[in-house]
Amino acid sequence: MALIIFGLILVIAGIILRTQREDLHKVATGLRFAGLALGLIGFLTSCIKQIDAGQIGVKSLFGKVDDEVLTSGLNFVNPLVDVKIVDTKTQNYTMSGVHDEGDKAGDDAIRVLTADGLEVVIDLTVLYRVIATEAPRIVKETGMDYRDKIVRPLTRTKIRDNSVYFTAIDLYSTKRDLFQGRIFKSIEEDFKKRGLVLEQLLVRNITLPTTVKSSIEEKIKAEQDAQKMEFVLQKEKQEAERKRVEAQGIADYQKIISSGLGDKQLQYEQIQVMKGLITSPNAKVIIMGGGKTPVILDGKN
Repeated sequence: MALIIFGLILVIAGIILRTQREDLHKVATGLRFAGLALGLIGFLTSCIKQIDAGQIGVKSLFGKVDDEVLTSGLNFVNPLVDVKIVDTKTQNYTMSGVHDEGDKAGDDAIRVLTADGLEVVIDLTVLYRVIATEAPRIVKETGMDYRDKIVRPLTRTKIRDNSVYFTAIDLYSTKRDLFQGRIFKSIEEDFKKRGLVLEQLLVRNITLPTTVKSSIEEKIKAEQDAQKMEFVLQKEKQEAERKRVEAQGIADYQKIISSGLGDKQLQYEQIQVMKGLITSPNAKVIIMGGGKTPVILDGKN
């Protein structure tokens, strides 16, 4: 558009110069030709709009937004049309308490109050994208700064609204996934109404007050110690049961042996032992006394 205006100025200047100065006829003619050339180049460049992959173009003519979008590639349009480029790829918006880590400088973390009245600091990243067919409505109703007008305030508000249903301990430990799913669902619905798709919500960090964090850590440690002690007691019970079964087996064995061995059986076993002693090279003399126990004399010496 600028080239067209500049070329038109050159053409008008050439016409005026020719009418007022005949001696500058050639200069005036050159200005007119240069103006026409610039106007033609400006017209052609204004008619052709290149849209890159992952983007769409939204046409606006004198403030009126066209509902038809320009897709990626080369597009021929009215040279008077203003084309706004809208990114339809996945975008992210980070709110963090770490300096220069988020999209805004400084501490941009979300401070919320939990059900037990404690202040919790949440670092969050939102992954979203623009619905291509909804881009004209976004440009018309919100403008190109939809990140600051929709994504940021809506996300922060929904997180604060949902955090009141959870205690600080819940957010820090057992119900963190439930909290993340709840805020995802509520933000997803509002994003869709505004022409955006919420792809993922990442709770990056949850910071609790120091006293609460210490209490939670002590509670977790106590629970771990209790589980460890329960394991030890269970192991001791199993060991005691094993010993009880072993003792019962020994008792049953002795009972069987004592009831099965009579006097004749014992006498037979004694004779078998004596036979072994007789055949032994170390036993030379066996004296059978009047008692039940024989006397064995070693004849080596």
